[in-house]
Amino acid sequence: MAIRVTQNMLNNNMMRNLNNSMGIMDKYQEQLSSGRKIAKPSDDPVVAARGMLYRSSLMENNQYQRNATEAQSWLELSDDSMDQATDVLQRVRELLVQSGDASLADDSLIAMGEEIKQLKNQLGSIANATVGGRYIFAGTDTLTAPYQGGDFVNQNSSEIRLEVSKQVYVPINVNGQTIFNKKDADGDNVFKLLDAVASKLSTGAPANDMLEKMDFQMDNLMAERAALGARVNRIELVHARLATEEVNVSGLMSTNEDADVAEVITNLKTQENVHRAALGAGSRIIQPTLLDFLR
Repeated sequence: MAIRVTQNMLNNNMMRNLNNSMGIMDKYQEQLSSGRKIAKPSDDPVVAARGMLYRSSLMENNQYQRNATEAQSWLELSDDSMDQATDVLQRVRELLVQSGDASLADDSLIAMGEEIKQLKNQLGSIANATVGGRYIFAGTDTLTAPYQGGDFVNQNSSEIRLEVSKQVYVPINVNGQTIFNKKDADGDNVFKLLDAVASKLSTGAPANDMLEKMDFQMDNLMAERAALGARVNRIELVHARLATEEVNVSGLMSTNEDADVAEVITNLKTQENVHRAALGAGSRIIQPTLLDFLR
């Protein structure tokens, strides 16, 4: 049995199809104006879910990069400080060697002793180096100056660790105990040694017999600085990897979400032609009225 098609059915179908066509054109226009494939998650749940994943990855990556930057700042300042400490100890060693010159007068040795005292103060300032208001050689006790009253009083050797990748933590501080509180065979750290050197020179006596103890402290400092250099290199590699990962994830997110402008324009033009054809067909479907014949 054939279904009777009425004029109202034809009109309703035509209007529904025209509305659908206009909806498709609106979608393409929205893509062109926003540059995005979807305007809301319901447009394409798969694209929306992937976009959330990529954004989450970028947020994590950005935090890791901030941590790596902070770690780099700490380690670079530590390296600079250790470089300055090396210069101080090298100058002390030069004075020790010079003090062995038998032709030197007592006042020259006394002057060397005064310079040693100043060098000790300089080394103390280096031991109290800070970054962002925190002492870098104080372990986790970063708010308390490790060098006070003429000696390195800090006893905190704990590491400060930052996460620079998923479950990957790196220590960003240098153990001040191994640099400024390293004991020699007589139980003296570098500050006590400088006190002893200055005291001996102030009496007008040479102090070149302390060269071995000074070399012990210098060798220790050089070894610690070499270990620090390896950590600096690692952080630089981490930084480079994080930057590459950011570019890769951003590219994936762009591929996932960004509209292909050329393709969208082509689709919009095609849909406009379809819409015009539908309008033309619809104009012929609408049944003429009596008024049309009376014109």
